Formats: sequence, C-alpha cells, structure tokens
Amino acid sequence: MDLINMIAGFGAWAWIVIGVVLLALELVVPGGFLLWLGVAGIITGLAAMVQPIDWPFQFLIFGGLSLILIVAWMRYFKGRDQASDRPMLNRRAEVFIGHEAVLKEPIRDGFGRLSLGDTLWRVAGPDLPAGQRVRVVSADGAVLHVESVA
Repeated sequence: MDLINMIAGFGAWAWIVIGVVLLALELVVPGGFLLWLGVAGIITGLAAMVQPIDWPFQFLIFGGLSLILIVAWMRYFKGRDQASDRPMLNRRAEVFIGHEAVLKEPIRDGFGRLSLGDTLWRVAGPDLPAGQRVRVVSADGAVLHVESVA
C-alpha cells in the first residue's frame, strides 16, 4: 500500500521514473520484456501529465499497455527468421549430408569412423570394411549415418 501511496503522491513523474528504471534494467538483464514495461511506464506517466487520471486507472493503463506491447513484440519477432551468412554454424554434421568419403575404420556392430573435413566422425550404418566408399545420408547429433556406395 505504501508503493501505491508513493506513486499517487508523485503523480505522473513516478511512472516516468519507473519507466526509465525499467529501461535501465533492460541493459543489465537482457530479454526484451523490461523494455516494453519501461515504455508502458513512460507512456502512462505522459498520459497522466496530459489528463489527470486516478491511480487505479493508471495501473490499468500500465498493465494493459504492457500486455499489448509485449504480445505485439512477440508476434512480430516470433516468426521472423534472421538471415545468416553461416546458416550451418552450429550444425556441422548436417553440412556433410550427401558427401562421399572412405571409411577410416570398419563399421562393426553398427558403428565406425570416417574422416571428413578436419574431423574424424563417428558413423553409424551397416557393417562395412575399412576403405569402403560411403555416402552420408543423415546426421544425429555428432553421429553421421552412412550407406555404402556401389
């Protein structure tokens, strides 16, 4: 109740200060939502300066604006794919799908080793001897699934 009395006592300036504090917190605790809470606080303060508004309605404006701004931000950015100059950066194994190479170690009991690029990869597939030419058909984490090339 003391917080409400303080906000009511300072009027519109309390909302503007709260908004600026929330914007500053966004710099320290990134995530995006504090930005919109800060903007809602500043808008609420400006609205209270222009038109005298009772404190319960000020809280309603702040809460409504916060929800609207956060939902709009999430809808706008949720479906946007950002283009990257290296789309396979964190999916190294998927880069090799379709490549052909020679087995370094035989595939026994479903697993063997294959050298691709600068890495020795663990491969899964049918039992094959070392030196057999294989094609990478899929990737599961750091394991490449291969098939024999005839």
